[in-house]
Amino acid sequence: MAGKPQNLNVFLFLKKILLTKTWSKIYLQRDASNSHGSQQQSNKYPFLLANGLETLSAKALMFHTEGALLKSSSLFSYFFLVAFEAGGLLRAFILFLLYPIICLVGKEWGLKIMVFVCFVGLKEESFRIGKTVLPKFFLEDVGNEGFDMVMKCGGKKIGVTDMPRVMVDCFLKNYLRVEAVVGRELKVVCGHFVGLMEERKASSTAFLELEEILGKEKMGSSVIGISCFNNSLDQQLFSCCEVLYMVSEADKKNWQALPREKYPRPLIFHDGRLAFRPTPLSSLRMFMWIPFGIFLLIVRATVGYLIPFKFSMPFLCFTGLTGTLIRPSSFPDRADDEQKQGGVLYVCNHRTLLDPIYVSIGLVKRLNAVTYSLSRVTELMAPIKTVRLTRNREEDSKMIGKLLKQGDLVICPEGTTCREPYLLRFSPLFAEITDEIVPVAIDFQVSMFYGTTASGFKFLDPVFLLMNPTSHCSARILEKLPKSFTCQGGGKSKFEVANHVQAIIGKALNFECTSLTRRDKYMILAGNQGIV
Repeated sequence: MAGKPQNLNVFLFLKKILLTKTWSKIYLQRDASNSHGSQQQSNKYPFLLANGLETLSAKALMFHTEGALLKSSSLFSYFFLVAFEAGGLLRAFILFLLYPIICLVGKEWGLKIMVFVCFVGLKEESFRIGKTVLPKFFLEDVGNEGFDMVMKCGGKKIGVTDMPRVMVDCFLKNYLRVEAVVGRELKVVCGHFVGLMEERKASSTAFLELEEILGKEKMGSSVIGISCFNNSLDQQLFSCCEVLYMVSEADKKNWQALPREKYPRPLIFHDGRLAFRPTPLSSLRMFMWIPFGIFLLIVRATVGYLIPFKFSMPFLCFTGLTGTLIRPSSFPDRADDEQKQGGVLYVCNHRTLLDPIYVSIGLVKRLNAVTYSLSRVTELMAPIKTVRLTRNREEDSKMIGKLLKQGDLVICPEGTTCREPYLLRFSPLFAEITDEIVPVAIDFQVSMFYGTTASGFKFLDPVFLLMNPTSHCSARILEKLPKSFTCQGGGKSKFEVANHVQAIIGKALNFECTSLTRRDKYMILAGNQGIV
């Protein structure tokens, strides 16, 4: 009996040495059931306390992306987005069918299966999902508390991830301003992914990489680590940290979503068809909906094209295409002599392909519309007359003037759609053609699919838009632009008029006005100028 305490002391001494070699200090979170209010907060995030901020502000930080930043512990949604957006519907369906097996084989093998299904055969050069689609869903999954932890340190930040680096590199560097990302690399043969990841780097190789990023003088003395209890990465990667903080899944469940106003860089442009987070359950709903959605698409398109708006509106609302229209009390208010001079130019922001159609429905008359890069299929399906601009300034000006003499006209001077609450720069072409300008503020919400894309097939835009279970368009027709704010009647420049109309619409929608253009959007999302 006397030897047991001695043996226990030897065990504790060896354990202390082992932990000291691995990390200089470990902070483990207590269970909420075992902690009281102020103690629990202190144990969770001790470096957030005021007395520790000054000493930690200049230290480097290495954090595990999935464990210390994102709320969700499942990677299925991100791989499903890669499969659907880069590989197509069939590849996404195969991944969905394999989900039960992925859950059974364990984290490492499940990751390998998802990587193989999603990436095999894709071209490395044309893979842009990590830049155009995934950042939106990553940002929506960032925990506010985890974000605060990462942003408290003012030195270099290194993101560590279990996923292939190509999936998270743009998100961490461009949107969270992380200096370096450590993740698995994908094997490439003849310019195509083969669906396999490089083996995990040996500890010595990982240390050399970290030394190159941080600088040899900072290794082991001024690096803070944030990881999680179920991190499958080699924990020796974090052994260079002076302090390692651990996050538990129980506490992540209580994290709040990161507010949009706290994004280090605003999310203005993103691409892809899916307007929802594809969890296993929501993916099942999508696959079950698609056959019925195709039938509904045919019915909606047929009714909208053949039946007058006055009679088609109730049916379209019944099928889920709802909308609201707000008009000023003085509308319409045009004298006969003004009508003889030509039609009214309705200038609206651009959310979807249906914007001119919804303005026509709201006014209960078929207006003409000028477009930039609609596909031929979309033009054929449109129930109103659409005229494509040539991008030649003189020709387009003459064309718009001619159309205005024939009647009222709708134009979207942004030139392309924007899904987020921002307005792109308005092209000033419309301002110098007429003084009969009525701004229209439009917002559009979809439930399953986005009806616009920068890098996908344009002819599928109306297909996906009309396949949505429900959608809602809110249109607000604003007061007609006073003569004093026009080019011909008020002596304003075309740029002043365009900026003024943009500001009016932005204020009505509570959207932020930007100087970004159509070209900027397509160069960022598709690497081209967006000419169809």
